[in-house]
Amino acid sequence: MTSNSGQTGSEAASAAAKTLADPNATAEEKSAAASALSQAPESQGETGAEAASASSKTLSDPEQGGTEKSAAASALSQTPENTDGK
Repeated sequence: MTSNSGQTGSEAASAAAKTLADPNATAEEKSAAASALSQAPESQGETGAEAASASSKTLSDPEQGGTEKSAAASALSQTPENTDGK
């Protein structure tokens, strides 16, 4: 497999910024949002294992809204092939 080289688009970055500014957002949501923003075209980072885990939890939580899930999905799309450091 090859690693994922995508970047967060402007719509997802906007959703992530709103999540970070939301005082009611959980730590997992904010982690996923921060990771998504780190993948914006101006950034060169990749989503780490911890943020990928938080993103996965956000996506599987039926109580999360579209904004949170959009940011989480974007973060997961930036996850490298292997996040366990091996």
